[in-house]
Amino acid sequence: MEVQESVWAFMQKRLGYNDEEMKKFREDPKNAHVLSKAPELMNKTIVAEVVQSHGCNSEHKVGDKFYLDGAGNLLAHLCPKRMCIYALGCIGPAVLTMNELIYAGVNPNDMKFNRVGCPDVGVQCGGWGRVVMEVRTEDRA
Repeated sequence: MEVQESVWAFMQKRLGYNDEEMKKFREDPKNAHVLSKAPELMNKTIVAEVVQSHGCNSEHKVGDKFYLDGAGNLLAHLCPKRMCIYALGCIGPAVLTMNELIYAGVNPNDMKFNRVGCPDVGVQCGGWGRVVMEVRTEDRA
């Protein structure tokens, strides 16, 4: 779990930490562990693909895909032009779980419960629509 000084310096600048904050950051061993896994994480693209959709006011349809980098940043230029914040919001816990699996050395695509749904319950239950997405990782080309 050796992290190069250049990586620590990069992170200090990126996060805007002063020297005191950086000292505290470096003292936490989990931060070194996470940074040691960064190359693998950044080699992944997270894809949330719509597998069911009915009554979606944002018109998301089966086959639509939302793309995120390995750190969970939305790659908006690769996504549908309109994106429902409620559908996007449900992706977060799955992305966090995938990151944790990578940190643990486990293939994130081995996650068993990899489907998430928007909080709208659909017209049958008093809502409007329902969108279900399947989340996976892909190696970057």
